[in-house]
Amino acid sequence: MYITTNPGKSVLYIGVTNNIADRMAQHYANRGSTQTFAGRYFCYNLVHVEVYSDITAAITREKELKGWTRAKKDTLIANDNPHWLFLQT
Repeated sequence: MYITTNPGKSVLYIGVTNNIADRMAQHYANRGSTQTFAGRYFCYNLVHVEVYSDITAAITREKELKGWTRAKKDTLIANDNPHWLFLQT
C-alpha cells in the first residue's frame, strides 16, 4: 500500500501494488494524463509505503485510508516521513 503526492504536496493518491518501482514509473509516465486521477493531478512522488504479505490486508488498509480525512492522512505520513521527502530513487 502506498501514498503518492504531487510536487506541491496538495493532492494525495492511495494505491496498492506488488511492485512499487514499476508502479512509480507508471505514475511518472502518466503525469498530466487526464485519463487517471494520479496523472491528472501529477501524483508521482512517493511519500508513504506500508508492506503487507497478504494482498487482502493491503486492499483493506487502502480502503481504510481512503475513508480518512486529509488531516489524518497527513499525520500518518508525517509520523514516518516528517519532512515529506520523496522516497523513490
